[in-house]
Amino acid sequence: AHMLNHTTVTEFLLLGFPSLHHQEYLIAITFLASYLVILAGNLLIIALILSDQDLYRPMYFFLCNLSSLEIFITTSIIPKTVGSLLMGSKTISYPACLTQGYFYSLLGSIEFVLLAVMSYDRYAAICYPLQYPMLMNSRLCLQLLLGSWSAGFLITIVITVLVARLPFCNANCIDHFFCDSVLLIRLSCAETQTVELISFVTSSIILFGSLVMTAMSYLYVINTILRLPSASSRNKAFSTCSSHFTIVILGYGSCIFMYVWPSSHVSYNKRVALLNTVVTPLMSPFIFSLRNQQMKDALKAGLKRSV
Repeated sequence: AHMLNHTTVTEFLLLGFPSLHHQEYLIAITFLASYLVILAGNLLIIALILSDQDLYRPMYFFLCNLSSLEIFITTSIIPKTVGSLLMGSKTISYPACLTQGYFYSLLGSIEFVLLAVMSYDRYAAICYPLQYPMLMNSRLCLQLLLGSWSAGFLITIVITVLVARLPFCNANCIDHFFCDSVLLIRLSCAETQTVELISFVTSSIILFGSLVMTAMSYLYVINTILRLPSASSRNKAFSTCSSHFTIVILGYGSCIFMYVWPSSHVSYNKRVALLNTVVTPLMSPFIFSLRNQQMKDALKAGLKRSV
């Protein structure tokens, strides 16, 4: 109650894209179209994996969960953004802002840990093909998935609790299209150095911890692939990793720019955030389905069944 007395701000103003004020309807339609494609693409991947027994493997189990996360992440951001752009109402209540920031950080953190888990799966499959079924059994897959969610939750809840305890007095304009906890911290009328440091440390742990695991897995994978005797087996091995590797580069690259080396130019951060919240989730289903022969075969089989 003591902290609530100091929190005079009851809502925040999301400025969105002030420099593109006259194109807000066009931006809203682009966001909405992107969101519908993201939903359709990821739901198709989930449906294919669940309906085809040939895809009942660890790689596709994790891919199914990755697609679910892409849906949840974009749903936490895009519908509100579209509504704000179309209705012209850029306000978001204090609890809704905290909630949006929490879910965006939580789901994003889980996704990074899951990408690291997926790289470990590729490492086990390519470096230890004979032991792979034993190494990546269903129990371990479930434990790794629960571990991803637990790590994301523990990291994110710390920042959310700290932000919720901050007082917000006069400043309530967020120069972004969603509630980002980093920008929210800067609006507080209290001393935020400690909270900013903890935010930086926790973001770095998730990003670099999972990045180191991913990089190490891929170093072993590439080393093993390059030693394969035939060119066809090398190409086949590379093709099973290429889609995951592409998503890893896009995901890590954008988030390191946003949270570990935050730019003083907010407009630049907004562009990077667009890459992270719209472009990568939009590309993800195409990358995973079009660059994966088994996914293409499952899609053809599904289309034959429906005809």
